[in-house]
Amino acid sequence: MKKVILICGKICSGKSFYAAQLKDKYNAVILSTDEVTFDLINNEQGEFYNVFAEKVNLYLRKKAAEIAKAGADVILDWGFWTNQNRKDISDYFASHGVDYEWHYIDIDDELWHKYIKERNQKITDGNSGSDFYVDEGLFNKVQSLFKVPEKSEIDVWYDAQRETK
Repeated sequence: MKKVILICGKICSGKSFYAAQLKDKYNAVILSTDEVTFDLINNEQGEFYNVFAEKVNLYLRKKAAEIAKAGADVILDWGFWTNQNRKDISDYFASHGVDYEWHYIDIDDELWHKYIKERNQKITDGNSGSDFYVDEGLFNKVQSLFKVPEKSEIDVWYDAQRETK
């Protein structure tokens, strides 16, 4: 049996870029809520989006366990913003006998703001794929919900600043 790699980090912190690196390294499958919501509902915002994304996460969580048990590594590129999100998914995989590993994307505010500006420009230019435009409301939501994990929660602490130098 293989493992599930859980990527924790703020929106626009480089999670998808990092997930692609891991995919190549481990020949793994990436399961991304953003990709599914984009393909199915074009990332339409609003209350429906939150309900839909939650259902997608439950489905992908189940599929991640099945894929790992079948013999392939899986990467969940979701963010896992809160301590409760991280605890719930850890408990799920532990209760299903699936190995998992936490990776955290550590990014300082200066680089984060740069990434947000670059992403928003790509979206404005029509070159963004499944990315969300980070407006003031989404930025404030991330700021209010995201909790940096404790070092003891994380198996791999990825320093985004070091990787950009």
